[in-house]
Amino acid sequence: MKGKFPTERFRQIQTPFYYYDTALLRDTLREINTEAGRHDGYCVHYAVKANANPKVLNVICQAGLGADCVSGGEILAASHAGFPASKIVYAGVGKSDWEINLGLDLDIFCFNVESVPELEVINQLAEAKGKTARVAFRINPNVGAHTHVNITTGLAENKFGIAMRDMESIIERAGNLKHIRFIGLHFHIGSQILDMDDFKALCNRINDLQNTLERHHIHVENINVGGGLGIDYQHPNRVPIPDFKSYFDTYAKFLKLRPGQKLHFELGRSVVGQCGSLITKILYVKEGACKQFAIVDAGMTDLIRPALYNAYHKIENLSSEETKETYDVVGPICESSDVFAKAIDLNRCHRGDLIALRSAGAYGEIMASCYNCRQLPKGYITEDL
Repeated sequence: MKGKFPTERFRQIQTPFYYYDTALLRDTLREINTEAGRHDGYCVHYAVKANANPKVLNVICQAGLGADCVSGGEILAASHAGFPASKIVYAGVGKSDWEINLGLDLDIFCFNVESVPELEVINQLAEAKGKTARVAFRINPNVGAHTHVNITTGLAENKFGIAMRDMESIIERAGNLKHIRFIGLHFHIGSQILDMDDFKALCNRINDLQNTLERHHIHVENINVGGGLGIDYQHPNRVPIPDFKSYFDTYAKFLKLRPGQKLHFELGRSVVGQCGSLITKILYVKEGACKQFAIVDAGMTDLIRPALYNAYHKIENLSSEETKETYDVVGPICESSDVFAKAIDLNRCHRGDLIALRSAGAYGEIMASCYNCRQLPKGYITEDL
């Protein structure tokens, strides 16, 4: 992969910064459209929370995906990038009035509703505008996922969604509200899932719920299964595109869709994760009492995942082909948790070497902060260089 980076051009850019390989992004989007297109009624929305870089959003929009938003700001970002309102879905456990009004004004496709109080507020605001809001109810299926505890969202103990036992009553409640139109059910069990059995378990739970609803003569137009498909952080060169075929085929095999039902997906990390890298520069190589530190100019403010989740990112020295040595790669932030990796082997490091933290296209730039009064990192796509 080193040869694919425009390293000489990188030397002319202020570090740290994000670099997005748009050729890989387009290949990934092509694979998504191909594999989803093998199945009737599959609709894919991009989860904007993974990466809202305007140029990245534009590439995704051009591929024809919809947008899954979790804030008013994301709705605006998606709209500005060209996503049609008819393909925008809006989820989130705490939607404020201005955000709901924005969705109503734009006439977005659907609000994914997470509580009865939220449903009533949406009805009130829609009534004030003389509109009808399309809603899907996010059901908490109490299905676990083999992933980090902080990114599991489908258990009963999580804050997201409506309890299964309340599903029928809230659908009945929606039927009595004049400015609400119930159009579907929404689910999401977590993120960075690589075990297809987790998605199979979700399918089985949805099948049971649909059977229950049908006994009460309730038909659901749309089923939204969220996203969650993970990427290979260990081998970004070997596995640059996730296994979308197995992902979509799992739903095709185990989810019993009814005639005319549409199935919606909200993919984020799997769309953009592998196309992005955080490029940083070595400031100093420090000899410790029992280890070497490669101190870089990027920190947890630029990529918080290692500090927040103890997440792994493959790290490469783009400037050196010398014999490998062992380093802790750390940043300049005044926090002990500002560590990208410990005891990893890198080609011998020198001051000024360019370092790439791979698989950083998702939850990298979007989660950056200005802690320590640092500037936010800029993001560049291939065409910028």
